[in-house]
Amino acid sequence: MYVRDAKNREEVWLLDHIEEMGLDETNFRSRDYVIAIDEHDDRKAGFGRIRIHKPDDGDPICELTSIGVLPEWRDQGVGAHVIERLVEYASDEGFDVVYSLTGADRYLTQFGFERIAVETLPPRLQERLEEKKANIQPDAVPMRVERADFSVPPRFRERFKNASAHEAEPEPEDTAEDFGIDPDEATYKYDTGR
Repeated sequence: MYVRDAKNREEVWLLDHIEEMGLDETNFRSRDYVIAIDEHDDRKAGFGRIRIHKPDDGDPICELTSIGVLPEWRDQGVGAHVIERLVEYASDEGFDVVYSLTGADRYLTQFGFERIAVETLPPRLQERLEEKKANIQPDAVPMRVERADFSVPPRFRERFKNASAHEAEPEPEDTAEDFGIDPDEATYKYDTGR
């Protein structure tokens, strides 16, 4: 398992999964994303994005957003490594502080993120938080981490090394009873009565 930059040809895959998971696709650019890949069969397991805001009246701001892990890959450290790569990229871009506006605040605290008051957010992120709450994630809260305080707990590294897809249980087939039809008593449109 490894994490790499997204490729242009993966744009449709990203957009499909972002929509499926109800994540933020505002100002989508595939080049802003990273993707976790299973090295054995090249299956995609998760993704995430850094978004850099450049307000007219202040310094640039870095936000982690649209972080998702496919259901069959959850609880195996995939999300932790996606976040780690994004924080590294933010650091490479010169950001010492990274923000996230998310409902998954308990998950992010494991890596050193702290919940902060809305008033302490840069004005542009205050606007983003309101947009997110109104349109995508009503339970979003502001989080921040300083690069020096970010860490991935060892348990996530071990899980990531041995990650493999859990096969989803097959969907049960629909039956007549699921629709309130008694199959022994029902007549059908073309039933000739014979």
